[in-house]
Parts: sequence; structure tokens; C-alpha cells
Amino acid sequence: MSCSRRVKARSISGHPSGPYRDVRALRALTTCIQPGMNTLDRVFESSVCRNPHLDCLGTRELLSEEDETQEDGRVFKKVILGEYRWMSYDQVYKEVRAFGSGLAALEQKPLKNIAIFCETRAEWIIAAQACFMYNFPLVTLYSTLGGPAIAHGLNEAEVSHIITSKELLETKLKNILLEVPRLQHIIVVDDKLKSGSEYPRGISVHSMAAVKRLGAHPENGTSRRPPCASDVAVIMYTSGSTGVPKGVMISHSNIIAGITGVAERIPNLGEDDTYIGYLPLAHVLELSAEMVCLAHGCRIGYSSPQTLADQSTKIKKGSKGDISVLRPTLMAAVPEIMDRIYKNVMLKVEEMSVFQRTLFLLAYNYKMEQLAMGYSTPLCDRLVFRKVRALLGGRLRVLLSGGAPLSAATQRFMNICFCCPVGQGYGLTETCGAGTISQLWDYSTGRVGAPLVCCEVQLKDWIEGGYRSTDRPCPRGEILVGGPNVTMGYYKNKEKNTEDFFVDKKGQRWFCTGDIGEFHGDGCLKIIDRKKDLVKLQAGEYVSLGKVEAVLKNCALVDNICAYANSEESYVIGFVVPNQKQLLALAKRKCVRGLWEELCNNPVIEEEVLKVITETALTAQLERFEIPQKIRLSVEPWTPETGLVTDAFKLKRKELKTHYQNDIERMYGAK
Repeated sequence: MSCSRRVKARSISGHPSGPYRDVRALRALTTCIQPGMNTLDRVFESSVCRNPHLDCLGTRELLSEEDETQEDGRVFKKVILGEYRWMSYDQVYKEVRAFGSGLAALEQKPLKNIAIFCETRAEWIIAAQACFMYNFPLVTLYSTLGGPAIAHGLNEAEVSHIITSKELLETKLKNILLEVPRLQHIIVVDDKLKSGSEYPRGISVHSMAAVKRLGAHPENGTSRRPPCASDVAVIMYTSGSTGVPKGVMISHSNIIAGITGVAERIPNLGEDDTYIGYLPLAHVLELSAEMVCLAHGCRIGYSSPQTLADQSTKIKKGSKGDISVLRPTLMAAVPEIMDRIYKNVMLKVEEMSVFQRTLFLLAYNYKMEQLAMGYSTPLCDRLVFRKVRALLGGRLRVLLSGGAPLSAATQRFMNICFCCPVGQGYGLTETCGAGTISQLWDYSTGRVGAPLVCCEVQLKDWIEGGYRSTDRPCPRGEILVGGPNVTMGYYKNKEKNTEDFFVDKKGQRWFCTGDIGEFHGDGCLKIIDRKKDLVKLQAGEYVSLGKVEAVLKNCALVDNICAYANSEESYVIGFVVPNQKQLLALAKRKCVRGLWEELCNNPVIEEEVLKVITETALTAQLERFEIPQKIRLSVEPWTPETGLVTDAFKLKRKELKTHYQNDIERMYGAK
């Protein structure tokens, strides 16, 4: 516990508002991994020189695909996958060079934007490294964006070349080609291209292999123009929980500062590490994590949310998911995924015999006490938690969590059952994914750690919300992040840039996050609110919707929840995605019969779920006015495809409000 209390960051001004820096960066912030390594092509080349023959990128072989009909008549595709096939650092480097040279031969010019719209896979990183090497700024778009948002990004960035996959070309891109007049070349990363598909007005479609062959021709080995540190490496379109996607301009030096900060929090990072890549690479969390790995000679094995675990939707029963085959040592996860693991394991515990369950809970509570005192529990780990640990391959040594707040219960569960520390981080696309990450030996929950060595954090008073740096016991305010990782701003959006970014007297860039935080005595940050999530009720009480949701998500009946309040009303309401297993059990107890849709629309069930939610809220000491008075159960889960949550599963409040407009009027008794 002494570790948890150790001072990790200090205010360098001596004032409670900060700026706060990591104790190892009090004199100066760190900007790069090694001196002189200030562009991404140099960082990768240095890794290749050090580890030419080490495994770099791995993909599982597809052995067979088959359709499986479910009980309800729906057909799911199931796959049987083989072992991981690896490319060495040297092989990857050769492919990167050939692909970059091939793009140049197809008239892609340095400092002219090129887009990538593709799922997470080895080809994504090969394409990205080629663009970094040849100084083509890379425009990234989430593969879950809708047609209008994709067209907006491609047109705003004036893209003529796009790198994509066969599936996304057929399902998403094909329909909007006429709306993107500048597009000339489509490069498809899959091997087998369907010939004969018609594309409008002379758009050329090439396979990645053909572009690499073109690049390998002696006459195309022309000199490349390498990037400099201040050149744009990536324009990352964020799906944002509000409005049209904004492109964030990220320079080579921004990414390098960010990954230097992140790497400093992961001890002994190196060639013995294996990372599992399955989150969207168009997301700053995943891109930073993979860049950290490539800079340190680790190997990256690719996966997807549908094939990650043995129980995943696309894995045929009886065959192994990616994580069991790869057995990674490092993994990044969004809380949504960890909450799911937590709930699944806890349901399995419920199903155990009384003896097994008692043993599990005894070991769990014993280990919790031991961890709090700073001790390890090798016997418990071997006898009780080995099976749970095997769910994530059994070798995990660091789990990084980001993208949204992780509940204390889930974080404690991951620490105990997976025998592996969880580094909870806080960062934004605008700060290149870097901000804070908790120290791995700090087992306190609910905090996001101290600022990374590449940046500093200041608190700005927000009088309207009642947060000030002079608050007791902890200084509170809006979080501002400053440092070399703060990006160059939004693409073609001057107004928003002056609103959200500023440069201080020393010439350092700062970003105003809109999140509210408090600093604890040891220099760790806790996110307590968000400016946009605060709603004032009719009687003048302030309700933080995010806080209400975080509490209610711990309820076993709730898979997801969106709290909603309106300033003209006196109470909060909620939309709930119920947990199927738990809801069916509840219906059985209450003798309510019916199909899933009928249960979700049944007022008796609605009432019962509301009772359980209210109990959870009162146990967690929510105020009466913060507890939803009425709820609506959602038949369908919210996924990025529905457009109701972002890729990191953050709620899109505006879209949810539109989607449930009729229910809102009903629950507030339309006036």
C-alpha cells in the first residue's frame, strides 16, 4: 500500500491548480524515445536494424468457413483458424518500402493526404508505415462510420487514393463513390480481387500485392522525400459523441512524444512481449499501443472482437479463439469488454457448486486484502485463479484500459483473477492518446494515475459547475493537457481550434478537454465529471449523467444504460440495454412469459428492473434526484453499427435522444 501512497506527481508552481508533472519529469518533459529519433520512419528503421529476424506481425491462417444455423433460424458465419503465421521485422520493412514506392508510382505525392478505411490487421500497419516513410499524411476513418460521415472525411481531406478491404469496399465505400469526386485509386488489401465489378468514372482498383510489385520495379526505386518531425503523420477522424466527425492533425513528433510517455509506464518492455491487436486501429488507443510495440521490438498478433476468445461469436464450438492460441503478454481493452468478461466469470461462479463458490469467494477476498497490503498470493493464483487467467491466454502481464472509465469492481476483479495489473489511462485523440496512466503497482481503484512524462496537467476553475482548484480536500476543475503530445489541432476548423487549443507564453500547446478532474495528494488524477454531461433539473439540482450511468452499470441486470434529463423536468429517466440471461431469469421468477421483444416491452418487467436499479443506486449512495424514475428497456443492444455508441462504446447522447424521442415524451408525460 505504501506504493499506492507514494507521491507520483507534483504541482511545479506549488499552486493546487498545477501544472502537475510526473516526479521524473519535473525539470523537463520527455519528447522522444532516443535522441534524434524524431520521425516515425526512423523509429521503425531503428527497430528493424536491432531486430531484423524477430517476429513482427502475425495473422492466423483461415482453414475453413461455414454457416451455422441458430435455434431461432438466424445464420451465423463460423470460422476454423489455424496457427499464427509470422512476418519478421525485416520482411515487414521490405513490404513497407515496396508498398510506399508503389503508391508513389501511382502518383501519390508527399504531403498530399491518403486515406485508410480498413479493419485492424497486419496490412493496416504495413500501409501506415509506408505512408510515414514516404511522407503521405494518413487520413484514418473508423470502419463503423456511416456513408455521409465517410464521404465528409474523404472530401474534406481531398483524398485521391484510399486503402481499404474487399468487404468494406463492397458494403460501405461502393455506395458513396459518386459523392467523392476526387477519388481515383482504390487499393484493396485482400489477395483475391473480384474482377469485373464496375466502378464509376474510371476509378482504378488495385490489389495491395500489385502495388507492391509496382514499387519493387527498378525504375520506381526513386528517391523518397523523408518527413520532418513537424509534418502531419495522421489526420484521425474521431467519431465524436457529438456532431460530424472532426479530423485531428497529428504530427510525427506528437505520436513519438505520446508513445514515449506510454512506454515509460510499462516496465521491461521488449522482444519477449507479445501484444494482441483487435481494437480499431483508426482509434488513437490502438494505434499508440501498436506503435509502442513496434518501437520496442515486441511482436503483434492480430485478432478481432468476433474471434478473440474461445466463446467469441465467429469461433466454431470446440475450436480455439485467438487469445488462447497467441497467449499474449500485453493487451489493451476498453471497459465495455472487461465489464463483459467480469459479468461472464461472475455468472459462472453463480453456477458453481456451493463448495467451489465458497472457495472462490474466500480466495478472492483473501487476495484483495493481501494486494491492499502489497503482498502477492502465489498459491491462490495457482490453485484458484489459473482457470480464469487462462481465459486471456494465461501469460498476460499488463492490461491497459482506456477509452472510457473502468468501474472499481471490474478493475479489482481483473487485478485479482487475471493476476495482472491493470493500468487505467486517460487520453484523447487531441492529446495523441497520452495524458495519464496509473502505475502498475498502484492497486487503488477509480483513478487514472499521474501525468505521463511527456505532458503536464492543469486544472482550470469551472465556476458554473461549482469546481475550483481551491476546493477541499482535493483541488478540482476542468482538465487541461499541455506538452509535445498535444496535437496540431482540427483539420480545416479554425473556430474549434481557437475554442479548444491554446499556446502558452513558453510556446507550449495546450488542449482544453471539457472533462472535470480532481488531483489527490499523491499526484494522481481522478475524472469526476464532464462539462457536457451536467444537466440542471427544474428545481436547480445538478445531475451528472455519466456518474449515474457508471453506478448503474454495476447492476447485473444492466448491460448498458443512458441516463437522460431535461432542464424543464424534475426527474431523471433512463434507457437500459438489459442483460439477456438475467432478464430471462427475472421473467421466470415473476412468471411472465413471452418472446424477448415482448418481455422488454412488458410494463411488469420494466417495473421490476426499475426496482433493482433503484436498489443499486441507493446502495451506491446516489441522491434521490439522481435516480431514474422511469426507464425504457431496449430490445437491441447498442453497438457502433447502430450509430448509438462510438467505436469505444461511449454513448452518443444526441443520437440516443433522437432514437428514443417518443419514449422521452411518453416518460415525461407529453405536455
